[in-house]
Amino acid sequence: MEQKIYIHFPQIDPKLQTGSLKTKTPGQHGAGVSFENIFREKLEEETTVKFSAHALKRLESRQISFSQKDLALLKDAVNRAEAKGARESLILMDQLALVVSIKNRTVITAVDGNSMKDNVFTNIDSAVIVKS
Repeated sequence: MEQKIYIHFPQIDPKLQTGSLKTKTPGQHGAGVSFENIFREKLEEETTVKFSAHALKRLESRQISFSQKDLALLKDAVNRAEAKGARESLILMDQLALVVSIKNRTVITAVDGNSMKDNVFTNIDSAVIVKS
């Protein structure tokens, strides 16, 4: 009897997906990917910054986009907050404020400069100011 193996990964917005993952069933040769490839993909997933559906909607409605440089700066800010033991952080980048779950490496929401005025950010334990 053929046994199926299922690997569960969190939902990723199709815009942020870089590829798909195939798995092997025991005894199957040639199809799927090796353990090393699965491990590397999972490791990469754990070191990248993701965006929640809510954050993606906010970015889209406010017509905010990130360059590769911006994403690298964001990733560095998350890494620095993580190194200090932060859990929920406010990351300020130019005219943009991002609330990020450091543990999950996920941007929860985004606020642009116009909307940031008179705004109160709650449930954060740290702030990172990013200079570009």
